[in-house]
Amino acid sequence: MSLDLLATLRREGDRLASMPVEALTAPVPTVPGWTLEHVVRHTGKVHRWANAVILAGPGADTGAVAKQQVESLPKGPDSLPAYRSSLEAMVATFESTDPEAVVETFVGARTAAWWLRRQAHEVAVHRIDAADAVRAAGGVAPEALDPDAAADAVAELTEVQYPHRLLLDRLTPESIGRTVHVHGTDVDDLEWTFTLGAEVLASARGHGKADVALRGTAEHLLLVLCRRRPLDVLTVFGDTSVAESLLDASRF
Repeated sequence: MSLDLLATLRREGDRLASMPVEALTAPVPTVPGWTLEHVVRHTGKVHRWANAVILAGPGADTGAVAKQQVESLPKGPDSLPAYRSSLEAMVATFESTDPEAVVETFVGARTAAWWLRRQAHEVAVHRIDAADAVRAAGGVAPEALDPDAAADAVAELTEVQYPHRLLLDRLTPESIGRTVHVHGTDVDDLEWTFTLGAEVLASARGHGKADVALRGTAEHLLLVLCRRRPLDVLTVFGDTSVAESLLDASRF
């Protein structure tokens, strides 16, 4: 799979920046307490943070950067042009930075390409949040995610986000040691098996038998794993409670 992540960031960011200003107060159905404006301001601040960390160079204190160098986006209608400016600054930094340059991240030293992948998939999921709010307010359904980008987002979630963000103490005792297999139906090589553990979530890429199997498009798999869609948008084989336990442990 050849994937242009910078194009993904531009495309999804432009879609978010183009949300209708009159819908800013619309609630996000899948993120209780959030409105479209929350999505815009949150995603823009994340862009500003990532951009500042990259520009700070190796050894930067990511927490200090967040507290001392990153301003929140303005509230109200000004949030949309401010988001676009934050997106453009982020894109400009990626265009001028060697993808293999070593930079800091919230999981230690990585490359600038690591941040590009994270930002591209961050905005893609939040663009769906924003579009869901618009649809709930009487607008049109969200534009589909690119299947290859969604498949890479599932891989990034598995490799980066799950190890960092799962609250394993939320797993039910009955699910410990059991397995979840995910299988994409519209792209090649989207198969993972998760083994749920009390202290670590183990994952293996490729085909395998499991206690529960989840089959669906890359977009549906991503949005279910990020708790933006219910399990029933997928085809589920086996013990649904094991998959529900995994999702309950997620902080997305």
